[in-house]
Amino acid sequence: MSSKLLRGTFIMTLATIISKVLGLFYVIPFYHIVGEEGNALYSFAYIPYTIFISLATAGIPAAVSKFISKYNALEEYAVGRKLFKSGLVVMLCTGTLSFLFLYFLAPSLADFIIPDNVDTSVKDVTTVIRAVSFALIVVPIMSLIRGFFQGHQSMGPSALSQVIEQIVRIVFVLAGAFIVLYIMKGSLVQAVSVATFAACIGAIGGLAALLWYWYKRKPYLDGLLLNDKGTMDISLKEMYKEIIVYAAPFIFVGLSGSLFQFIDQLTFIKTMAKIGLEDVAVSSFAVLNFQTHKLVIIPVSLATAFSLTLVPSITKAFVESDRTNLNHQLNQAFQVLLFLTLPAVVGLSLLAEPIFTLFYDHNELGTEVLRTYAPVAILFAYFLVTAAILQGINEQRFTVLSLLVGLLLKLSLNIPLIKLMETQGAVVATAIGYSAAILINLFVIKTYAKYPFRLVLRRGILIVIFTALMFAGAGITYKLLTLFLSPAANLQAFIIVVICAAVGAGIYFYLSFKTKLVYFLFGQKVDRLLKKVRLRG
Repeated sequence: MSSKLLRGTFIMTLATIISKVLGLFYVIPFYHIVGEEGNALYSFAYIPYTIFISLATAGIPAAVSKFISKYNALEEYAVGRKLFKSGLVVMLCTGTLSFLFLYFLAPSLADFIIPDNVDTSVKDVTTVIRAVSFALIVVPIMSLIRGFFQGHQSMGPSALSQVIEQIVRIVFVLAGAFIVLYIMKGSLVQAVSVATFAACIGAIGGLAALLWYWYKRKPYLDGLLLNDKGTMDISLKEMYKEIIVYAAPFIFVGLSGSLFQFIDQLTFIKTMAKIGLEDVAVSSFAVLNFQTHKLVIIPVSLATAFSLTLVPSITKAFVESDRTNLNHQLNQAFQVLLFLTLPAVVGLSLLAEPIFTLFYDHNELGTEVLRTYAPVAILFAYFLVTAAILQGINEQRFTVLSLLVGLLLKLSLNIPLIKLMETQGAVVATAIGYSAAILINLFVIKTYAKYPFRLVLRRGILIVIFTALMFAGAGITYKLLTLFLSPAANLQAFIIVVICAAVGAGIYFYLSFKTKLVYFLFGQKVDRLLKKVRLRG
């Protein structure tokens, strides 16, 4: 069982990494195909779509997986199959309703987002939002089937469908936008509409992979029903009540980032227009909510993926009232997160100009926003992890409170801060909102888990010192390189990033090994990794 669990975890982690990498690097050719205005149009569609898809499916794979796994362990296989059959109908209905709601709400959303004196029209934004809404019909069904397979401890179908979905979507995004613009000589709105409709095509690709697995494995799954005990007759009402309890915490956590971005979408362009910056409002929005955001979430996804592997052990220690082990696991989660995220965001902020040039084009606003936005990644990561810890200690209700407080602050401060600081103001409002949410989560963890933060604070100071020394070394290297290399040229920007990153990482990890900090955080994993490196060398 342990081997199967590790294999499943590895498969899902690998699939997630592949999907994240593909999702990051396709923005480079896409930006060069459609430009800043196209990027802005794309994000206008994707942010409301993300919210709707989260509401329609958030937590469904995890909740269904947990439900089916529970009853399979009791050898009540028919219960899981009953949920699956009815769930397909429910997901089709919720997906269709979500599609219709977003499709017909699109003109109102567009009208609310776009003021009259901005070049981008309400009609254009309505078109791209409607193009992406079709995916809402397919994705919920796909999510349910993924949860069904995961409940049978079969991670391969979910992993492969996730990668296929991403590959098909990206190929359609890039090929579709290029063909419409450069071969068919169509408009930018048509090109972006095709690119957003790719979400539906990608979902169909992912669903096709799952249906193939279902066809191949149906004899085995039907065989399980022959061994069903048949001692439980659970009504659909009871099933869905249990599913909602499982899924609810995931919905709020999954929605957090999209809701903060949605507030920007509703307020940013109109506020910029009010202060006389309507000419750059759309391009500035693209920089804020698409271009820099894509870069900022890199350290977040890497750090949180690692830290969240500790959450199951946190849950186990809490349930068993093992105070020593619980404190140890929380120490590890907080320290590992800071150890991985802090140097990454500091490096991203330091190298903002060449990195932005490398992914997009040289852009002064992009550089300034990325430099300010990069440190906010720490807050994204800590919110996700503290919310997960609250689930682990069974206090997930406070996640809703902390998120609502954060969103209220963001909503209250966004317009005045944009008026005061322009694009940077939206970043600062996001930072304040997330900071408040994290402080509430930390207070709850301290109160209900009786967790002392002393060790984390001591080690945190050490990590900050190492990061400051890394920043100094990489900063000096950056200054020297820019004497004869330009961060505004793609190839030279690449050279600057590689050399500075190597110097910074060298300093940081040298200090971490020298002081044994890396061993305190990762233990024997470090020795095993070093042995593998030596053997391969």
